[in-house]
Amino acid sequence: MKRRHVLAPLLAGICAPAGLRGASSDALNTAYRLIQKQVDAGILQAAVLHVRRGGSMDQKAFGRARTDSMFLLGSITKPMTATAVMLLVERGELSLEDKVVKFLPKFSEGARREVTLRHLLTHTSGLPDQLTNNDELRARHAPLAEFVRGAVRTPLLFQPGTKYHYQSMGILLAAEIVERVTQERLPDYLAAAVFRPLGMKRSALGLGTFRKSDMVPMQTEHAAPESGAGQPGTQDWDWNSDYWRNLAAPWGGAHSSASDVSAFLQAFLQPAGKILRPETASLMIRNHTPGMEASRGLGFMVGPTGFASHCSTLTFGHSGSTGTLAWADPAAKLSFVLLTSLPKNVSGELLLKPVSENIASR
Repeated sequence: MKRRHVLAPLLAGICAPAGLRGASSDALNTAYRLIQKQVDAGILQAAVLHVRRGGSMDQKAFGRARTDSMFLLGSITKPMTATAVMLLVERGELSLEDKVVKFLPKFSEGARREVTLRHLLTHTSGLPDQLTNNDELRARHAPLAEFVRGAVRTPLLFQPGTKYHYQSMGILLAAEIVERVTQERLPDYLAAAVFRPLGMKRSALGLGTFRKSDMVPMQTEHAAPESGAGQPGTQDWDWNSDYWRNLAAPWGGAHSSASDVSAFLQAFLQPAGKILRPETASLMIRNHTPGMEASRGLGFMVGPTGFASHCSTLTFGHSGSTGTLAWADPAAKLSFVLLTSLPKNVSGELLLKPVSENIASR
């Protein structure tokens, strides 16, 4: 990519000139209008759209955001955590077929002994999404170690490998294994092994070296149930709280800019060996749950479902309940990142889906 393709929109904070646009002018202009309409209506406070096709890039900030603004990514964090696991798999320190009990000896009762790292990364472990006492843990500012202890003890919902069930707690245990093997905190490991090599200077799991004031505030009146649902009395542990912003939850606590998320996608769309070998990157975005309720790679959502109807079956990425969506389609050499401050239970149908459909269809 030529230097001017990147610097112009980054410095201006607006779309690139027509000759440099990665998506069609009509698609981009329609997408911009869809987002700006919600800003003008007072529904959306901040957003950044970033689109790449081939060697060209377009991005635009809306509302209170700048193009380099950092958003709470929500579950886009999951493929980042999975990448940390796969780095250790490449180095021979882990195997996808390793049993979790090998690293977490207390995870040994009944069918737990059969859960593998692959199950954790594909949401087929039988673990729940959130713990039954999730609200209580967050309300008293429990450290991640307490969530780990809870996940190790919580009953499985089904025999490992037999079903798909979205499970943030499985990603938590995968992160715990990374920390035990590396003897490093996951935020530090990701910063050194993933973010820095990819030039992701506006990214951190938790706050890292940034401050909470550096982050775009969430519109928490629309928060997801597990994050307080905007109820009175939850401000001390909701998405905007010091507690949550610092917790560095490996299933949903990363912060990043739209251009950094795009750089992360590019590492799988056009793997150049900066973090993972091409064959490992390819393995992560392949469907590992054929015939199940959802198509999942290793940490990634795969296939068009959840992204856009015009996306190919090769598409991979993730969404976040915080109002974020990121995907890349190798068939079209196209990547899409839309980060907003408006939680997905509102922005999903209002913004994320229509904007994504618009960009994918042109």
